[in-house]
Amino acid sequence: MPLYEYRCEQCQKQFEATQSVHARVEDTECPFCHAQQATRLLSSFSSKVVGDHKPTFTEMKANAMNNERMQKFAKLPPLNAKRNVPPPNTTSASDPAGSGS
Repeated sequence: MPLYEYRCEQCQKQFEATQSVHARVEDTECPFCHAQQATRLLSSFSSKVVGDHKPTFTEMKANAMNNERMQKFAKLPPLNAKRNVPPPNTTSASDPAGSGS
């Protein structure tokens, strides 16, 4: 059975509960204040493959598609990047050719 993380809306405390995948969130009771006003939180998980695992065709295809997408995304500019605007042309009166140096 999976381990779920919850936050009680009444007392604002976080707790974990081992429940069936078919258990309803509304039926989850807070162990601190015994209210049934819990909200399920998103949490991370990990898995481990034990033994000799050979990738199947589906896994190899998914891995190849992921690599292809990552190569496409690598060509895109970062999301928070600013545009590279060239500096304005500044010429001085003593430099009639406008070489800048």
